[in-house]
Amino acid sequence: MDKFVVIDTETTWTDKVMSVGIVVADACDMRPVETKYYVLYPEYTFGGMYSYALGHKRAGKPTVCSRQDAMQDIARICSEHDTTHIFAYNALFDKMHLPELLNFQWYDIMRLAAYVQYNPMIPHGAPLFSTGRLKSGYGVQSMLRILSGDNGYFETHNALLDALDELTIMRLLGHDADKYFKL
Repeated sequence: MDKFVVIDTETTWTDKVMSVGIVVADACDMRPVETKYYVLYPEYTFGGMYSYALGHKRAGKPTVCSRQDAMQDIARICSEHDTTHIFAYNALFDKMHLPELLNFQWYDIMRLAAYVQYNPMIPHGAPLFSTGRLKSGYGVQSMLRILSGDNGYFETHNALLDALDELTIMRLLGHDADKYFKL
């Protein structure tokens, strides 16, 4: 694969997707090629735990549109970049919330980041299951702190900025995109 997409969603109080961030990334250097940020109307008007982050200035101006329009645009962007590969941190959550994108191949970033076999930065002595997975502390915020050494990092809970952070996790892990497990 030459390129892939990293996707993140934020949901309302009633578990409806209210925003989607996507990052098209180059598979060789794990750097962004294109980004897009959607705020879904009317869903965002119902509010959610992270509604305050919808207008985060670092995310830029979002495309406010219907869910249908956002999904069609995401499919178009993937087609333009000739990719069918979508990566996400805890990908099952995003995949279940975006059934319109089920025809894509989904990969879970967390499945490598949270396992000592694939992540040498997991601190020695950290509590692990017998499988090698961390028992706790493997969310995006904790993992980016571990990998970057920046204990002051805080997750924004803005879908685009979180997708960029998830790409950073992939870059810091140093694995080729084809090493990730397909859902």
